[in-house]
Amino acid sequence: MPSKSDDQETPPSEKPHYHGHRERLRERFHGAGPDALSDYELLEMALFAALPRRDTKPLAKSLLKKFGSFAEVIHAPEARLREVEGVGDASITQIKLIAAAATRVAKGQVQQRTALSSWNDVIDYCRTSMAFADKEQFRILFLDKRNQLIADEVQQVGTVDHTPVYPREVIKRALELSATAIILVHNHPSGDPTPSQADIQMTKAIVAIAQPLGISVHDHIIVGKNGHASLKGLRLI
Repeated sequence: MPSKSDDQETPPSEKPHYHGHRERLRERFHGAGPDALSDYELLEMALFAALPRRDTKPLAKSLLKKFGSFAEVIHAPEARLREVEGVGDASITQIKLIAAAATRVAKGQVQQRTALSSWNDVIDYCRTSMAFADKEQFRILFLDKRNQLIADEVQQVGTVDHTPVYPREVIKRALELSATAIILVHNHPSGDPTPSQADIQMTKAIVAIAQPLGISVHDHIIVGKNGHASLKGLRLI
């Protein structure tokens, strides 16, 4: 069965009505910068390469209407993207390429700096990587004695509302990496980052095992579409 096609051929005798519009968008992007463009215009431009013979504005608006924001579009599951009329393989490849690039850039920023002196970068990276995932992920940032990032690992992937976490496995991995501190991170696919009782109990269990071994748990950050929560900031650990 042939794959779904994004594009329709334009008769060679017809000049696409959106030709001038694309040029004007490009001029604004280069002249005034990306902040001068709305979410739908930026998404529209991002789809130019995938859909060279189609007006991408209606598709960009449909995607934003369904998912809510530029970030939610690029991090939406592939199956849900395909529910939008006009989205095919080329569009999905382009959208997921943007998502991968955003994550790669954010990860690079964290790794190039001292993690705790650039807390906003840590939060931005965690939100970029996890806030829009459709399943829970439990991630650990392992730090050395200077609070430099040694490793960033996804330890577990769960269901839409639960991820199994084993405190002893977390600390075992910290010892293997010679980490002296860790930051725990997980996402709530519901969008609400409010910590549950299970989140609090699990964090306290990890702290209890880590402390006698000289490993600090700097924080447990929960991210969601609606923001983030810090257990340390909430004085829950």
